Amino acid sequence: MNAQETPPARLVINHMLAQDRFSQWLGIELLDCDDGYSKIKMTVRQEMVNGFGIAHGGIAFALADSAFAFACNSRNDLSVALEANIHFLKPVHVGDQLTAEARRIHHGKTTGVYLISVFNQQNEQVALFKATCYSLGKPVM
Repeated sequence: MNAQETPPARLVINHMLAQDRFSQWLGIELLDCDDGYSKIKMTVRQEMVNGFGIAHGGIAFALADSAFAFACNSRNDLSVALEANIHFLKPVHVGDQLTAEARRIHHGKTTGVYLISVFNQQNEQVALFKATCYSLGKPVM
């Protein structure tokens, strides 16, 4: 690959982001990616808080889920979630800048397991997300 070429994972993830209206609504920005890896960020907005004045848990879940989707599809192998769970470690507030970093910890023939850590702007971990994907055996693009 010469200096002008875009890495394959970035091509796939950029394609996914261009189609993903929900990730666009969240304001997600791709920071870094590679095979089985993605790092994204977003800022929590006022319309994302619950009745307690903190970010709805679905916001951290959605950010982690997007990082997971980008990481598990980075090989241009269409994959969907089989299961996911999250541990909320600290509250998230309006204005917080959240970063989610997804790493593959297992890659099998048809499934993969990923750990996604979500941090705020003080580098405090606010959530830990673990998910399993299933490969559909066809390309993303």
